[in-house]
Amino acid sequence: MTLIAAIGQAQVTDAREAGMQAAYQALNGVGTVSPAFGLLIVPHRYDPQQVINGAASILTNTPLIGFSVSTGISNASAHSHAVVIALLAGDSLQAETHWLPSFSQSSAEAALRIAQLIGYEQRPAEYVLAFAEGFRPGSNTDEFCANLPAGLQVFGGLASGDMLSDNSFQIAGMQSGTGSLAAAFLRGNIKVGIGYGHGWHAVGSHVRITRSDGFWLRGLDGKPASEIYSQLFGQTSHNWTMQPLNTISRIYPLGFEQAATDELLIRAPIRMDADGSLRMNSTIPEGSEARLMVASPTDCVQAAHLAAKQALSNLGDAKPVFALVLVDPAWQTILQAWPGKEIQIIQSVLGSSVPIAGGYTHGQIVPPSENNGRARLLNQHILVAIFGEKETQK
Repeated sequence: MTLIAAIGQAQVTDAREAGMQAAYQALNGVGTVSPAFGLLIVPHRYDPQQVINGAASILTNTPLIGFSVSTGISNASAHSHAVVIALLAGDSLQAETHWLPSFSQSSAEAALRIAQLIGYEQRPAEYVLAFAEGFRPGSNTDEFCANLPAGLQVFGGLASGDMLSDNSFQIAGMQSGTGSLAAAFLRGNIKVGIGYGHGWHAVGSHVRITRSDGFWLRGLDGKPASEIYSQLFGQTSHNWTMQPLNTISRIYPLGFEQAATDELLIRAPIRMDADGSLRMNSTIPEGSEARLMVASPTDCVQAAHLAAKQALSNLGDAKPVFALVLVDPAWQTILQAWPGKEIQIIQSVLGSSVPIAGGYTHGQIVPPSENNGRARLLNQHILVAIFGEKETQK
């Protein structure tokens, strides 16, 4: 049976009602075909358990996975107050979801558990879609990726929400919570084409990480990070620790050199804390050298176009059915004069018949680029994952 997709969205105050309305709308979109898998994209302001209860009352036994966002995406627009649900339907797709509540206590153990669960399957998952905690200290996605099996096709992102209260959540099945990881194992007559890119480039001289404390960068070139940002971008160092600059600091990430490539590894702050340190969602060792980076709207738009083209190319001969788009929240600041422009660009590449859903996430997980490689955490990127149906062999 042909794989099809549909999206529903609802913007009502009551969380349960929002889940019900979005699920009902998506279910109507797939018609008489039974949903095989559901994706819940929930603004952090909603009670996730109520959204789940509402959606499950309509979707019954459909496997569900989801994550919180500051802003959700459906088709060519963004929604900061709407629950979005995407359904994939058809017997050519099988899915099961798993809930790993202790991700922030041990991200490495979460990766080993994923490997264990895949090993139990008679038909191992072809793809793993994962959404992890994006704020809580201890949630080490770099460590998670490093401990996954080599070659495993894992993709997804880090849940986002309120950067000041560190409020985010993850959803799998009927469960939700913070500090966790939600994973969906996907198999069947499907293929996923992945593309990603960013619009940032390095400026200025190198800075050295002179003091690092877990997920906090305490010192750059022997000074608080706020002083370095003040010198390069203006305003006082005190202002950089206050709203709105403390969260705007995310649009000025750090780029680190990598072996065997000219591409810089981007690591972006969640915010600038009161003591002038940068709060990260990835650990960075002392002694590392970095470049400060800036972006332009034109470069971001071009990156979105190239990411969509790359994903379409990697889909090969499979027919595009649905696109999951995960974008760093910094893009909203860079493109504030063109709100939603990156989504419109992707829609123009894929065509209006391919539904799009996703959200703004504080990190993007991409699959290995080599057969024996491992998944990687990215910051500041746009990730386009196109789900397609393989051509039936005659």
